[in-house]
Amino acid sequence: MTRRVRALVSGDVQGVGYRWFVRGRAQERGLGGSATNLADGRVEVVLEGPDDDVLAVLRGLTGPDAAGRPTGADVVDEDPQSESGFRTG
Repeated sequence: MTRRVRALVSGDVQGVGYRWFVRGRAQERGLGGSATNLADGRVEVVLEGPDDDVLAVLRGLTGPDAAGRPTGADVVDEDPQSESGFRTG
């Protein structure tokens, strides 16, 4: 089953390699999506692919191995859009 989520990650996540960390994890799992800095200091992460792979990356977004110091993630499911490739912005 394909799943798409949008997560708004808060904490110390800009200017610390966080987007590249997420990109690496997503690419390891073959997920599509993006990681984008927001003006309010959060990072918006979009992940799309097999449910188990999306869940595995989601669990790591605020885990002890994450770059920076993420403190939380607000996650919402969205309709899949057949997204492939992972972008950072």
